[in-house]
Amino acid sequence: MRAKVVHRVGLGTDLHRLEPGGPLRLGGVEVPADTHLAGHSDADVVLHALTDALLGAAGMPDIGERYPDTDPALKGADSRKLLAGVVDDIERAGFQVVNADLVIHAQRPKLSTFKPAIRAAIAEILRVDVGDVAVKAKTHEGVDAVGRCEAIACTAIVGLGAVGR
Repeated sequence: MRAKVVHRVGLGTDLHRLEPGGPLRLGGVEVPADTHLAGHSDADVVLHALTDALLGAAGMPDIGERYPDTDPALKGADSRKLLAGVVDDIERAGFQVVNADLVIHAQRPKLSTFKPAIRAAIAEILRVDVGDVAVKAKTHEGVDAVGRCEAIACTAIVGLGAVGR
């Protein structure tokens, strides 16, 4: 196994409000729910936070600059494809993803049974082993928009290794 040295670290966050009706997509996985996340694209807060973390670690413009919500071509866009494009650009810039650590903030639905699928989906997009991705879920104990089931948020941190630097 080759040695991985973290050269850069990035942090990303995202929050979208919940609206009635499904499907609810988190980390590229459809989660059965009677609500969905509202947004210009598919509003996958997990992949949006992860995308911003990767862009930050690589010193690239943030997700809002790269994929503006004013671009009609991005209406309903699949965040898995957007994230995959960022991974391609990061690799072309001489970096590789070392690891990702995510916290999904959701009062409901309960996510414990979906975390392994989310973890695997993210690992596939990032081109890393599933053991290099951690996914945690936290409630907000009834406090704030997340706690009142009005929104779901995600916080992501990633490590990048420099290739040939």
